Amino acid sequence: MRAPQRFVVRREGGLWSYERALERAGFTPVAGADEAGRGACAGPLVVAAVVLPTGRRGQVPGLADSKLLTPAARERVYDEVVRRAVSWSVVVVPATEVDRIGLHVCNVEGMRRALARLGVTPAYVLTDGFPIRGLPAPGLAVWKGDRVSASIAAASVVAKVTRDRIMAQLHERWPSYDFLGHKGYVTPVHNAALDRHGPCPEHRFSYVNVARRVPGDERIPARTLVRVEDVAEEVLTG
Repeated sequence: MRAPQRFVVRREGGLWSYERALERAGFTPVAGADEAGRGACAGPLVVAAVVLPTGRRGQVPGLADSKLLTPAARERVYDEVVRRAVSWSVVVVPATEVDRIGLHVCNVEGMRRALARLGVTPAYVLTDGFPIRGLPAPGLAVWKGDRVSASIAAASVVAKVTRDRIMAQLHERWPSYDFLGHKGYVTPVHNAALDRHGPCPEHRFSYVNVARRVPGDERIPARTLVRVEDVAEEVLTG
């Protein structure tokens, strides 16, 4: 019996190395999936999936991990990605859903939903960081995928720009928290606003820094109450 043919990811291919290796193996189209807002304590979790075309059209100018791009550069790359993509989709998971079923479950389900919404069925799926089971195609979890895979980087840009736009809208509604500045992530400015005003409906009550500012609030999940108590005990005995 002949050994299966091996296809090597060639690092000289840069951001497109994985996609080119998969194309040589006969896996096209390739979808990439990534999220934005996992570490934020306010606002939604946003998950995106992108299928870039093969060849030169899929080589999006300026494409990189969204975290490495300036806001203006992200907007330019976003426009190019949605214009060139074979298909793309976005799933917005509200803060209340993150509180109800947990961040990781929301992340996994969000990726499944984003991939299912694509207008084409991918032959292979690349995800950032952790594997997604139950997909209709084989897949690979890529460590720091948004820095080494064009498809994942494209998804990271779409997710990040979409979420930043949502946070800008939330800033208009609740300007006291400066969502426009920190995008809902935990910063000294954000924590100071929580101290002054308490959380708003867009905050995640499953996050300890939010929950401990409103002890007894019925929106705090039971799993978070345990963590809040653990933190309080560490402070008392530390």
